[in-house]
This record gives sequence, structure tokens and C-alpha cells, in this order.
Amino acid sequence: MKKIPVLIVFLFILNPLFSQVKKVQNDPGYDYKRLHFGFTVGLNTMDFGIRRPVLGDDLLHADVSRISPGFQVSIVSDLRLAEYFSLRFLPGITFGQRALYFYRIDSANNYLFDRKMELESNFIDFPLLVKYKSKRVNNYAPYFIAGGNIRYDLAARKEYEEDSNIYVRLKPLDLYFEFGFGIDIYLQYFKFSPELKLSTGLRNILVSEPSSGFPQYVNSIDRLNSYVVMLCFHFE
Repeated sequence: MKKIPVLIVFLFILNPLFSQVKKVQNDPGYDYKRLHFGFTVGLNTMDFGIRRPVLGDDLLHADVSRISPGFQVSIVSDLRLAEYFSLRFLPGITFGQRALYFYRIDSANNYLFDRKMELESNFIDFPLLVKYKSKRVNNYAPYFIAGGNIRYDLAARKEYEEDSNIYVRLKPLDLYFEFGFGIDIYLQYFKFSPELKLSTGLRNILVSEPSSGFPQYVNSIDRLNSYVVMLCFHFE
């Protein structure tokens, strides 16, 4: 029973935070603009989805055991389609890298480290997304976003370089499905929107041609799919 007064005080303190008391809106006509622009900066982590063939005596086990951070910048173009829908085009560039680790498996099923290969990616992005947001409450409006993205990797190698000790190559062009969520925060002079988004590659980006003298690395991977998790900050 002694906890009841404390709970009442706690609820009394939190009530103003969750109540929808009407406040002065910043730029109340913002959502009625047919077209507006902005820019995006953000962070990302890249990963691979690996499908492996049935292991044989001469094959290795490929894995991604460490994820490195990257960053991206883009331009925002937003076209209002309806009251709660808009079409967004955000061309930009994304930088990041992934590390492939290869392990040998001995007769006792122990994984013995063989080699690490760091694969850099510098993507040119062409995402086209549909945004659905809720009704604006004061100066906030959460939203969902989904669509497609065409990415071209400028860092994809056309040939194997013997001095690099990297014996896996990636195809430069990939198609992605993207979805995420965020919240629009209407400030006095602009709109700020933090957003979390997942980008899933749809194509096998592994170049199946192995390096001469080191075929075991490519042969140890049946399929590679690309994944990118992005934390974006939009300024519009």
C-alpha cells in the first residue's frame, strides 16, 4: 500500500509528457508544400548474407565476424502525394567495408583461421521511397518508409590484384529493398528527422570466377547478398 502514493506522484509527473495538450506549431504550413528539398547525413554498418555449398575436403568456411561502421551523405527531394503520403528521391553516396573471414575445418571439426579479406564499398545510391506518416501532433509526426534502391559500387574490382591478397570480387550493380521508420521533428526554421532503415540486397553479388591459384575462396561461397543498416539524420 505504501507504493500507491509514490505511483500516483510518478504518474502525475509523466502525464504532461504523454498528454496531447495543443502547443504552438512550428511552421504549420510545412506539410502543405508540394515539393521540398534537404540533405541527409548518416552512419551505417554493412554485412553479408552468405550461403555456403556443402563443405568438401578442399573447401573453407566463410563468415563475417566483425562489422565496421561507415557513413553516407545524400540529397533529399520530397514530393507530396496526399495528406499522409509522399514520394522521396535521395541520391547520394555511401562508404563502408566488410571483412570476410575464412576458416579451415580439421578432422575434429575445429575451425582454424586461414585468412581475412577486407572488401571496401563506395556506393552511388539512387533510392526511390514512399513515406507514410501519422497525423502531426504538435511538432512531432512518426512515419514509416519503404521502397527500392539501385546501388553501384565504385570500389568493386574488375580484376584480381595479386599484391592485395584479396581473392573474392563483388559485382558492382545491385538492387535493394529498403524499409524503416523515423520521426519528423518540426523545429523553428527546418524539419529534423532521425530515421533507422534496413537495406536488403536482392542479387547475388559474388563474382563466380575464382582467382587463379586460389580457387578455394570463391568456391567456398555459393551466394553473397548485401545488407546495410543505416541511421540517417534528415534536414529539410
